[in-house]
Formats: sequence, C-alpha cells, structure tokens
Amino acid sequence: MVTIIVEMVETRLRLAVVELEEEKANVIQLLLMLGLTMLFAAFGLMSLMVLIIWAVDAQYRLNAIIATTTVLFILAIICGVWALKKSRQSTLLRHTRGELANDRALLEDKPHE
Repeated sequence: MVTIIVEMVETRLRLAVVELEEEKANVIQLLLMLGLTMLFAAFGLMSLMVLIIWAVDAQYRLNAIIATTTVLFILAIICGVWALKKSRQSTLLRHTRGELANDRALLEDKPHE
C-alpha cells in the first residue's frame, strides 16, 4: 500500500514538473510575442497619430490631440482591466490538480471497502 502511494506521488510530481516546464516555455514565447507586438503597435500608433494631427486643420489640432489622447487612455484602461481578469483565471497545473483529486478520492474510498 505504501509503495503504491509513493509511486502515485512520484508520478504526480513528474507530471507537475512536465506541466511547469511547458508553462515556462509558453510564458517565455508569449512574452516575446507580446513585446514585439507592443513595439510594432506603438510605432504604428505614433505614426498614425502624427498623420491624423498633421491632416487636421491648424486651428483644430489641439482638439485632435485631446481626442486621440482620450481615446488611447480609455483603450489602455479597458485593456488593463481585461488583462487583470484574464490573469486571474488560473490553468497552472490543471491536470496535476485533477489527478491529485482522483487519487484523493480513490484513497478515501479504499479504507471503507
């Protein structure tokens, strides 16, 4: 009985290690892609803002700057709230937690038999 429990724990630890390595690789790739995306988006947005402000008549340029700044701040707040909500949804070690729950249920049923 003890060897079975030890083997189950060892298997679950190996599964946890594999999942952590996969998550680490995914996070690194995601951060690199996110960094490049933000860099290119920032350059594109700056260029677009310059074009918009340059295209507007001189007497309305200040209003155009205020409008674009307001829209960008609102978008930043919306994206920030969305990112916070997304970060709270944990999928870390989902399979390991599921297997540990199965093991606990099996072990709890064993003594009753």
